[in-house]
Amino acid sequence: MSRVLRTTATQSLSVSFTVGLYGTAFGAAGIAAGFSIVQVCLLSLLTFSGASQFAVVGVIGAGGSAISAITTASLLGIRNGLYGLRMAPILQLRGIKKVIAAQVTIDESTGVAIGQEEHGLDAMKHGFWLTGFGVYIFWNLFTLLGALGAQAMGNPSAWGLDAAVPAAFLGLVWPRLLGRFERALAVSAITLAILLSPLISAGLPIIATTLLAVLFGWKARS
Repeated sequence: MSRVLRTTATQSLSVSFTVGLYGTAFGAAGIAAGFSIVQVCLLSLLTFSGASQFAVVGVIGAGGSAISAITTASLLGIRNGLYGLRMAPILQLRGIKKVIAAQVTIDESTGVAIGQEEHGLDAMKHGFWLTGFGVYIFWNLFTLLGALGAQAMGNPSAWGLDAAVPAAFLGLVWPRLLGRFERALAVSAITLAILLSPLISAGLPIIATTLLAVLFGWKARS
């Protein structure tokens, strides 16, 4: 294995394990929201999109409807489709390989792949596949461990695990609030969601904040 590919593999493993550990929080949050261990594990196996999974258990756990949960999760998952458009000309896949690639096209696999651009297409492909499968394996493993641990505790809420969902979203968003534009959008979204929470069903305030994203994006372009 060349030095470049070894470096790519090391980076992929580091990212995969670190992100996979986060699955523990999801497993615990799912149990706290009233999901069974099987349901929590199936969400990780089949959905495999961290933010969308947290959205589902967060909305359902707060008493929202399945439609609200699915809509919120779908909105958060749109970015994965955009990643797919970016990776398609790089991977150039067909048939079943294309389906498999779609399942592991996430923030981390795309990020590591793009990060290897200076090293050529082979390094980008290795980065994508190693990171995608690495995160998938570790995420599902730690989801199971988190769910088992939360169930063994008895009442997850008594341990404060019901706060795992908002804490997880804060952890996802915080590193991205680098400029005034991002901070203004975040503050506006928080304010709108808080104002709407007593008035409409759980999950709908989050969906409503997407209108702010569109508005801010339109202003940024004009």
